[in-house]
Amino acid sequence: MGRGRRACLLLTLMLLGMWPGSRAAPHIHLDPGRTEPPTLPGQLQPLAPGTLTAPRLPTLTLTPPLPGVVKVEYLSNGHIEVAGAILTLGAPERPEVRARVLALATRVLAARPSLSEVDLSVYDRSSYGGFGGPLPLLTASVPRARLNDFLAWTQGRGAYDRVWLNPVSLPAPPRQLSEPVRELSVNFLGSLADRAADAVHHTTAKVLGGVQGGLLYHGLPLTRLAALTFDDAPHPIFEPLLLDLLQRSGIHATFFVIGRNARAYPYFVQDMISQGHEVGNHTYHHVRLPPLSAAQAALEMQQASLVIRSITGQPVRYFRPPGGDYTPATLRAASQQGLTTVFWTDDPGDFQNPGEAVLQRRYLRHLGRGGIVLLHDNAPEMLQVLPAFLQLARQRRVVLGTVGQLVGEPPAPYPAGSPR
Repeated sequence: MGRGRRACLLLTLMLLGMWPGSRAAPHIHLDPGRTEPPTLPGQLQPLAPGTLTAPRLPTLTLTPPLPGVVKVEYLSNGHIEVAGAILTLGAPERPEVRARVLALATRVLAARPSLSEVDLSVYDRSSYGGFGGPLPLLTASVPRARLNDFLAWTQGRGAYDRVWLNPVSLPAPPRQLSEPVRELSVNFLGSLADRAADAVHHTTAKVLGGVQGGLLYHGLPLTRLAALTFDDAPHPIFEPLLLDLLQRSGIHATFFVIGRNARAYPYFVQDMISQGHEVGNHTYHHVRLPPLSAAQAALEMQQASLVIRSITGQPVRYFRPPGGDYTPATLRAASQQGLTTVFWTDDPGDFQNPGEAVLQRRYLRHLGRGGIVLLHDNAPEMLQVLPAFLQLARQRRVVLGTVGQLVGEPPAPYPAGSPR
């Protein structure tokens, strides 16, 4: 073997973690016999292995109780307080849905005067399976200041832009079970040759920075910018609180949204865009793509982009694979749809509920220029620690912004006639 070829082989083996003394890169091993855990009623999303139990949100008890109310929770970000209420209805009760949601919104806001908003989700009682189950029949965001507008809509006296009625007559994408995975490490799955090529590409992209071959691992060298990204959005209760914190700080972020979540809560996605944030693709169902066929994986991306574009009026530019799992087919499908695949450099693991002190230490350790910070929109501890993290970035002179800002792309034009 020639000296040049031998050196190339040694480099490839080291990058793959196969050379003695080298550090092996983490890879996910697919288990075809793995079964999905049951979806628990009311849970916010599936739990990944190793995740600690999140602190329970405080609940509100309505006296006297309203029939069909599963629970009412509330949370504060230190500035505003938002409640989330879940109502289930049987088939005979569906014609009463507008009167029921009005009564629920009115009672919740009256029961807790400190609330700025209540988010409502109405499900079919016979098929209700929590947040990850079948989509709601109706959702609505009711700020206290707009209760009269909501009242007028329930009585058929006007439109209301913060409500979604499930168009059950329209076909939904083939259902995939949302998977209990979280983005801890970037995991390439493929043959030895594919892995060797990806390792070289990965290293080159990290050294050069910016978008390389449709992939983004790190910002350009010497930049003061870092991208702030949130996965799995949008969620009721959490989205208004997070958007409020970002708006108070004057910081814009990129939200990688799950298509089914965006479909059920379109007004939160509109809020993201109107407040200057960027919306990316995180598949329609939040599923690991490598086990799917190439056609199924492409459909997951395509359906999510269709939902996002129908809400925002803007093309979707960026994609993040759930769990960080990808293959050559995943990258080809993203590229064919005009999507840049975005990974991350900094993941403090907010979804694991490690405790606020641990989360704060991880923020301190990982934040850097040119980085891509990965957070989750519905992690309660993240909401509590985020203001201190934003202050830390200012102290380190790191400018937080969107993925588009990190790579120097102009912002997408806001569609004419849309509310700001």
